[in-house]
Amino acid sequence: MSKLQGKVAVITGGGSGIGLATAQRFVKEGAFVYIFGRRQRELEEAAALIGKNVSTIPGDVRNSDDLDRLFAKVHHERARIDVLVANSGFIDPQSLVETTEANFDKTFGTNVRGLLFTVQKALPLISEGGSIVVISSIAAFKGIPNYTGYSASKASVRSFVRTWTVELKDRGIRVNAISPGAIDTAIIDAQSPTKEGADKIRASFTAATPLNRLGQPEEIAAAALFLASHEGSFVAGADLVVDGGLSAL
Repeated sequence: MSKLQGKVAVITGGGSGIGLATAQRFVKEGAFVYIFGRRQRELEEAAALIGKNVSTIPGDVRNSDDLDRLFAKVHHERARIDVLVANSGFIDPQSLVETTEANFDKTFGTNVRGLLFTVQKALPLISEGGSIVVISSIAAFKGIPNYTGYSASKASVRSFVRTWTVELKDRGIRVNAISPGAIDTAIIDAQSPTKEGADKIRASFTAATPLNRLGQPEEIAAAALFLASHEGSFVAGADLVVDGGLSAL
């Protein structure tokens, strides 16, 4: 039997990478999925790729009106959310001495403020016993050069999981994080202005990972499915590290 049969899921940042892979896997497992993201073309391509049981809504998690539109649509069409995957994220690596106010504000605006209000605005729709999965990073607890703002933002996300697990326990809502390592998505390309630079980043992370490769978005989607489904029914307040052993070094 499909692991999410009849469930309603919302995934932010679902137009590409980890979010798209998660949306594909959830639909395959029987869910109806709402994908929320900033780039219209990516959303259209994602919907065409998935083909069924999917609806796309353009918007930015930093914009409260966009989030209100998202959840108003879900409320009107489905009246509930069984699984929320807060996946939207931003990274533009800068060292401490290079960090700008604009970079800090966008990083925390997306990764912390945007995530918090995504979850807050979704709460009235989340079913008793529902699942919230937030995407953190091993950067939350591992020192990585040039990740000053990004690492701090992801440490905030990990902290949310602990607090919300306690706050939502009376509703039986499970809140968990996934901390990916180096995953082969466009987020790596975004960290360099050139293909050569992105290739160097990929090679560096590959060499630092005990499994000697980058992770794939589908591997994070499999972790999200575990936390979203009944198979993860006794997992709450956890941080599931999926990093090929990178954080062990």
